[in-house]
Amino acid sequence: AYTKIVEREGRLDGLAAYSAARPPHAEGLAIWIASYLAYETECLNINLLHLSSKKAIDAALMMQKIFPHIHFRREVTIGHLLLDTDCACGVLAKVNPPIRPRADVEALWEAVIEHKVDWIVSDHACCATEQKYSAQFPKKIWLAKSGFGGTEYLLSGVLSEGRKRGMGYNHIAEVLSWNPARRYGLLAKGDIAPGFDADLVLVDPDESFVVRAADSESAQGYTPFEGQELTGRVKTTFLRGRPVYRDGNIVGAPGGKYLRRPAK
Repeated sequence: AYTKIVEREGRLDGLAAYSAARPPHAEGLAIWIASYLAYETECLNINLLHLSSKKAIDAALMMQKIFPHIHFRREVTIGHLLLDTDCACGVLAKVNPPIRPRADVEALWEAVIEHKVDWIVSDHACCATEQKYSAQFPKKIWLAKSGFGGTEYLLSGVLSEGRKRGMGYNHIAEVLSWNPARRYGLLAKGDIAPGFDADLVLVDPDESFVVRAADSESAQGYTPFEGQELTGRVKTTFLRGRPVYRDGNIVGAPGGKYLRRPAK
C-alpha cells in the first residue's frame, strides 16, 4: 500500500522513495508483532535483525522492558551504518529494510556507541549489476533487486566510522566477533585464547583507502560503498592459524570446516 502511495504521489525517487515506501513505523510494528509472538509461544530468545531506523531501535528497547524475561538481541548492518538516502550509489544500495535518511544513520550509531546494539553484520547478499538496473529505466528503484555484498568492508567500516564516534577496539571486537559467536553457539570463535580457533586479522588502524569495486575479489561487479574513504585497512587474515589473505591478495588453499553448535 505504501509503495503505491509513494509511486502515485511522485514526489520522491531513488532511495528516499524506497525508504518512504517501507517506513520506519512499519519496521517498529514488525518488532512489536515478533516480540509478542515470542511471548505467546514462550520463545525465550529472539534476535531483532537489520534494525535500520531510530523507530526500530526505540521499539526494540521498548520490547525489552515489556518482556524482560525474553533474551533479546539487537543487530544492525554495515550498509545501514555507512549509507544514507542521499548517497550517490542510488539503486545499487536498494536493500531490505531500506537505507534511511542521515538522522536514522546517526541514531543507529548512537545506539551502537551506547551498547544498545549487540552485533554488526554485513548482511552479505550479492546481486549482479543487471539485477539492479533496468535497461529502459536505469534509475527506477522499484525495478531493482534488493541486496548487495559488504563483508569485505565490515571491519574497516566499523573501525573507520566507529572510532570517529569514540568506539574502542574491545567494543568493536565484541560486536563483530564475541557477541555473535556466543549467541549462535560457535564456542571456538570470537576470542583470542587457548582452545579457540586462531581466526585473526592484522589491521593497520591508520591506513586509509578508497573503496573501489575494481579492487574487490567479489564477482558482484560494483559496490554501493564506491568512493568512500575508510581508515583501518586489513593487512593479513588468518583462518585457524593459516594465512588466507595478505596485502590485497588471497593466499593459501581453501580450508573451510563445518561448524557444529549446540541445538539449544
